[in-house]
Amino acid sequence: MTQMTASFKALLLAAALTLPGLAMAADPAMEKDGMYTDQKGMTLYTFAKDSAGKSACNDKCAANWPPLMATANDKSMGDWTVITRDDGSKQWAYQGMPLYTFVMDKKAGDMTGDGKMDGAWKVAKAK
Repeated sequence: MTQMTASFKALLLAAALTLPGLAMAADPAMEKDGMYTDQKGMTLYTFAKDSAGKSACNDKCAANWPPLMATANDKSMGDWTVITRDDGSKQWAYQGMPLYTFVMDKKAGDMTGDGKMDGAWKVAKAK
């Protein structure tokens, strides 16, 4: 009986340690009406000057179009990939295209960045 109790406690401990890791395995963005938002509901954008897996938006550009940052522990999954920016930080990309928010979007659902720079900035959409 004591060995069974110890085994059960070990199993519970393993489950408790595993569950927080599973919660972090969610997609880095959410889909609403066919468009992607970050976890706060802010619209995500793609930039036409980016290439698959490479961000061309750095420095002042990144101040206006903050990248959807990933942590060092985040891992690519399916259409969601983690890319390395020029400064070595990590950023999420969808189907290879880096994702950004826009500083002029003030509340969830705002899409003021769509079409900026002669259409170079587009709302990220599910494909």
